Amino acid sequence: MARTTITTQVAIMGAGPAGLMLSHLLAKQGIESVVVEIRSRKEIQETVRAGILEHGTVNLLVDSGVSDRVLRDGDRHDGIELRFNGESHRIDFKELVGESVWLYPQTDVFADLAARREADGGDVRYSVTDTTVHELEGKPKVWFTDAEGREFEIQSDFLVGADGSRSHCRRQIPEAARTQHFHEYPFAWFGILTEAPRSSDELIYANSEHGFALISQRTETVQRMYFQCDPTENVADWDDERIWTELRKRVNGNGFELKEGPVTEKMVLPFRSFVQSPMRHGNLFLAGDAAHTVPPTGAKGLNLAIHDVKVLFEGLDSFYATGSTGLLDSYSDHALDRVWKAQHFSYWMTSMLHSLPGADDFGRARQLGELHSVVSSQHAKAYLAEQYTGWPGSR
Repeated sequence: MARTTITTQVAIMGAGPAGLMLSHLLAKQGIESVVVEIRSRKEIQETVRAGILEHGTVNLLVDSGVSDRVLRDGDRHDGIELRFNGESHRIDFKELVGESVWLYPQTDVFADLAARREADGGDVRYSVTDTTVHELEGKPKVWFTDAEGREFEIQSDFLVGADGSRSHCRRQIPEAARTQHFHEYPFAWFGILTEAPRSSDELIYANSEHGFALISQRTETVQRMYFQCDPTENVADWDDERIWTELRKRVNGNGFELKEGPVTEKMVLPFRSFVQSPMRHGNLFLAGDAAHTVPPTGAKGLNLAIHDVKVLFEGLDSFYATGSTGLLDSYSDHALDRVWKAQHFSYWMTSMLHSLPGADDFGRARQLGELHSVVSSQHAKAYLAEQYTGWPGSR
């Protein structure tokens, strides 16, 4: 069967938030794109993922015309609590750096972007198979089969690999042309959804001698919580009472008690950090999880992906408006500058708050000393607040 040819300016692999945001920004400037995605729209929308959005991400969603639903349905958080030795210490983002974050699930970000692309007539093709990419150093091509079994070839000026942590595009870059950085963490998060009232209006990051716990929120009646566990933990071994016992001993105390309810979902989330550099090969550009992943402690994953496509959009827009490749040529360096800041912050938060296997009494006391240093210093609290809410400027 002969392939049907599609000609466009930018081909995008991956219809998650990164790919759809880039397609949306390009369309606003009259730049054509085609997005292909191996998952169905329903599958992506039903994959429950938490989300803390930096102020820059929220501004881009609203100001670019995607949706203002985040302002209506999301929860603005002006701070977080660091809890250790049974006591809570609030980090007031507004007071310290004048910014906030929004609790808004990544699935809702996807829903807003998918609806916007559909309303604008964007060419987004879900449920494709047999995807391969070719001629990355020239005019990139993407071969795929659509949901009806028809074969296509996309011919483009540029290809963007926004196809997630199992990226096909990333693997097509020759080993000699890339460097990969890995860091495996010796623990994971045991995550739950529970039908219960909110225990707190803001996120609680709890350090205890029994390990880390994070108390988050979803709605007035459904909450998300996590506690540190072994990466090999089997969720089937944990009934509700065992889960709540573990969370209580890590968080409760000095008058604070978690509000409990039936556990409706359980999962184990492994941790790792990954960066591939450069984030460009020929006319292929990587964005989001295709190029980097971070542990969730710093709430950076989705925000980095959105920042990547904002910087990449600026380069593509400049190229099509002026013919200059200057911003495209600097894309990888500019994106990686923020990526490594986020890697540092995520590693710092993770190592400060989690119990490290094999840590002795000195290690535990030193960790508590670090936490005391943070909460007792305006400068240290301001540093944490700036890192958490997002660095100023577009790059």
